[in-house]
Order: sequence, then structure tokens, then C-alpha cells
Amino acid sequence: MVLGRVITAAQPVARLSVIASARLRARAMACSAVVPDSRFQKVQIRREDVTFDAYVAGKENAPGIVVLQEWWGVDFEVKNNALKIASLEPGFKVLIPDLYRGKVGLDVAEAQHLMEGLDWQGAVKDIQASAEWLKANGSQKVGVTGFCMGGALSIASAVLVPAVDAAVAFYGVPPPELADPSLTKAPIQAHFGELDSFVGFSDITAAEALEEKLRSAGVPSEVYLYPGCSHAFLNVSEEGVKRRKGMGLADEDPEAVKLAWSRFSSWMGKYLSP
Repeated sequence: MVLGRVITAAQPVARLSVIASARLRARAMACSAVVPDSRFQKVQIRREDVTFDAYVAGKENAPGIVVLQEWWGVDFEVKNNALKIASLEPGFKVLIPDLYRGKVGLDVAEAQHLMEGLDWQGAVKDIQASAEWLKANGSQKVGVTGFCMGGALSIASAVLVPAVDAAVAFYGVPPPELADPSLTKAPIQAHFGELDSFVGFSDITAAEALEEKLRSAGVPSEVYLYPGCSHAFLNVSEEGVKRRKGMGLADEDPEAVKLAWSRFSSWMGKYLSP
């Protein structure tokens, strides 16, 4: 199997275990994420009778990308990834909606609890409002991307949110009762680690099933597998690497990470160009 080979769920509950010391490290890092971050502009977005916070960065009047969190919440890693996206050519305006309303998982158990308690249909409405906000504030086209839980929601948004012009999902597929990928109207690119062990959510079986669904949709799609990579392989910050290792995910592959971002940039650049 070559690197990044194209192979062209009830509510997801990741079955993760972690030793106590890793939970303590995760707690310390997650707490730091609630500190205000001057790299982002905090805005409030309203939908129906709900108002939620979102974090914006990047180039004004550029194509917009809604960036969706992992199960941890709006922590250091999703912010790192959002800033990475904003820096890619030709330049993007990124927006992170706070799907947990200010809460951040302080350890694996809390993160899982937050994800299990998420109103997934409500989260899709948050994403719709976020995409509409970007379009009302200078972005002619808007994509959506996300990681783990956010990856699943990215695919769901491509199916359910008309304002989404393209999607890129990293290691996550939505439960079938939320969204059927075969009904997507937006182009979807998806990335999975070949060693990902979360059966039915982000493992090889899930990736292959997604590829079949997208093929029947009749819209452009790509699904990539990365040999030697496990879940959350894009989390390469020092804190993120420590957290992954504490969860038993010790793989590191800078070339796979570089390739995934290159494919992301090409996909979004192609489908979000004015």
C-alpha cells in the first residue's frame, strides 16, 4: 500500500483508554485552552434563539473555512490547525465555532462525556450559521473541515448545509441517522490513518464504506489512507504529541502530515476559488 493511497454509525463513541498520568497531562493542557487567545478575534453568532462564540483568524475577504474541533473542544490543537489553514496558499479566513459552549475536555473521560452529550443536529445548525456568517462577512465561498468528531461533522455538513461549497474530513464519519454521505452535494475529501482502531468511525472499514457512499453521490470525492498512521496523526504540536503518546498513539510521520496538508490545500483552493 503506497503512502496516502486513494481508495478514491450510531453516535460515535471512541473507545479510548489512558493511564492516570496521561489524564493529568491532558488536564493541564486543556485548561490552558480557555485562556483568551490574541491570535483570534472572538465573535458571537446567532441562530434561531441561540447565540454561540466563534473564533476568527486569517485573511479578510478570502475564501472561508469553518474549522471543527476534536472531542476535546476548542483547545490548543484545533487552534493550531486553524492557524495552519489560514496560512496556506492562497490564504483563507478561518472560523472555529464553539460547539461545546465554552467547555473543554480536561481528560479523556470528560472529552468523551462532552462528545456523547453533544446535540449533533444542533451542531450542524451551528455550522450552517458559521458558514452563513463567513459569507456575510466577505467570503464568497466557504468550506468546512474538522478532525475526529469534527471530521464526522464536516461530512454531515456537506450533506445537510447548502452554504458549504467543499469539505475535507480528517478521521471521522457521521452516524447514518445524522447524514448519508451518498446524498452530499458538496465535494468531499477525507483522510484516515491505516492503523486507526476506532471501528466503524475512522478505521479502514469506515474509510472504505465512506468511499463507496461518495462514489454513488456523483460529486467529486477523494478518500486517502496513510500507512503507519493512527488516529489524530495531524496533531503534531509538542502538547499534542505528548497527549497522543499518553493515549497509546506513538506514531509520528512528518511526510504523511505534509502530504495531507498539501492535498487539503489543493482541494480547498480548487473548490473555494471565486
